[in-house]
Amino acid sequence: MRTYVLEQPGRFTATETQQPGPPASGEVRVRVTMVGICGTDLHAFEGTQPFFSYPRILGHELAVEILETGDGVEGLAPGDQCAVNPYMACGECAACVRGRTNCCAKMRVIGVHSDGGMRDTILLPARQLYRCAKLTPAMIPLVETLAVGIHAVNRAMVQPGERALVRGAGPIGLSVVEFLKLAGADIGVVEKIPSRLEYARQKHNLTRFYPSHDEAMQDGPSTIVFDATGDKGSMDTAIHLLEQGGRLVFVGLINDHISIFDPDIHRREATIFASRNSTPTEHRKTLELMESGQVDVSSWPTDLIAPSLMQTRFPKWLNRDDGIVKGVVNWT
Repeated sequence: MRTYVLEQPGRFTATETQQPGPPASGEVRVRVTMVGICGTDLHAFEGTQPFFSYPRILGHELAVEILETGDGVEGLAPGDQCAVNPYMACGECAACVRGRTNCCAKMRVIGVHSDGGMRDTILLPARQLYRCAKLTPAMIPLVETLAVGIHAVNRAMVQPGERALVRGAGPIGLSVVEFLKLAGADIGVVEKIPSRLEYARQKHNLTRFYPSHDEAMQDGPSTIVFDATGDKGSMDTAIHLLEQGGRLVFVGLINDHISIFDPDIHRREATIFASRNSTPTEHRKTLELMESGQVDVSSWPTDLIAPSLMQTRFPKWLNRDDGIVKGVVNWT
């Protein structure tokens, strides 16, 4: 079957691999239809992704069609279109026992720690799939993207009317904005790429939008700051945008040290959160909100391409200056 392998930073190889066998008990065999591309994939291509080794089959934001179900699988049938929860948790560690499967001590994310969906057919545990009855195939991979946003907003315990600021208007930052709106927050966005900032402003009718940290500083601090940039300079200075007693949430990830001057934390009595992945409950809630139309990302500037174009398109997506918010690979 057709498979694309990221052999090393900057190089995809198209190859043929063996089709998987029949699904075991509790498993399903699926056909991959769409693969969403996120910062994790782009950083892997760039060679800067933490927790990553080569060669690797990428692909964790997936839309799939069920081909065959194993024994004991209920609620799913051949022909069903599904979103995939790519976070394979152990179910036994302290985090899992507390219901925080998103930060499982033995976490295996498909497409990151193990091979993912950039191939025609794969076997997956049925518990990782969510049937999508109303979403178009290109929207299904965004369930995982958006669930990262709902988890970050849940971590921050956002209250109606709170002044919130999101740094970075890429897919994760925009996902945070979607759920801040539902929470009733007063939202501002900082984004240095003009096309992304303008898109966020128009889509969400923002009155607070800033092309730089300095301009955001001039408008005063926020109760909650979400940093979704994965940029060291931004993460080092995000605390400066936080008011006294505020909460700082790091949603983006960087393979580097970040540094915050301790008095900046202490005098604010700041609370700092990391936000990692999302839980199955948050996946299901995200899907519910998308299918009901309460969360609508159908207008995201999306580049839909064939797998053969990934080698040339990934560098362009890394540059982030072409007006594209989300890359999606059509695997059909």
